[in-house]
Amino acid sequence: MNKYVFGVDLGGTTVKMGLFTEDAILVDKWEIPTDKADNGAKILPDIAASICEKIKEKALERENIIGVGIGVPGPVDTKGVIYKAANLGWDVFNVNDTLSEMLHLPVKAGNDANVAALGEMWKGGGAGYQNLVTVTLGTGVGGGIIIEGNVLAGYNGSGGEIGHIHVEDNEEKVCGCGNKGCLEQYASATGIVYIAKKRLAKDNKPTVLREREEFSAKSVWDAVKAGDEVAIEIAEQFGEYLGKALASIACVVNPEIIVIGGGVSKAGDVLLDYIVKNYKPYVFRGSRETKFALATLGNDAGIYGAARLVIA
Repeated sequence: MNKYVFGVDLGGTTVKMGLFTEDAILVDKWEIPTDKADNGAKILPDIAASICEKIKEKALERENIIGVGIGVPGPVDTKGVIYKAANLGWDVFNVNDTLSEMLHLPVKAGNDANVAALGEMWKGGGAGYQNLVTVTLGTGVGGGIIIEGNVLAGYNGSGGEIGHIHVEDNEEKVCGCGNKGCLEQYASATGIVYIAKKRLAKDNKPTVLREREEFSAKSVWDAVKAGDEVAIEIAEQFGEYLGKALASIACVVNPEIIVIGGGVSKAGDVLLDYIVKNYKPYVFRGSRETKFALATLGNDAGIYGAARLVIA
């Protein structure tokens, strides 16, 4: 008799959900809108209702459901307590207990970036490894650290906040976290554009990036692949920030593999080239042969990792 588990990836716009067998076969996936009205009071009831509807649709017996895993955008400790999620309107409360009472099923919650890291370890770019670091390069920079197959959550769930490692002293612009000079300000999609605009302001050296009023991180990487000299300088700067930050992390956690995901990772292997060349000169020799890989699960990493939370 098959056992089943639900994986939930709670985002600010949509909630992605998946129904899995315990051996990681994705049976079904769907999504619902994230209703943030009334400080997010409707979010968990909506999730519970959707899961109950899927249980009925698939004619699942509750004794064959292992539980529900959920990744949420905020610090979550090992007991399932979330320490505020500003973009949802949530304060401090226990997600495990609250959602479990609604579903009458076991629930395990984790930070969304950490959960996505679990997904990549389980069935993605980090499959086959138990000690890994994942970095998600999107609008911001997220991260997750897995040690011996378990998420390194930290004291109050704030472990793995790779995007807020300090990498630049001479920065006047304030990061979203309130600090200055965070990795997120340079290695995210918006950060790459920020680096590019600062570089373009230095001189009038020809580059295809000057041919458009607005450009994206993708535009920069496309120009790098085309051999544009200014774009290559920008890529070097990006690689130096991220490569050095990852070298520092590796000196602490000694990962077998570092997995790079998020929208920026769609640039492909050229992205890894600039990271690795700036990682190896600065890392302790015990981590110098750490492997690098691109994430493979894309937007499904969160639901895979949430399911893995419950199965682990």
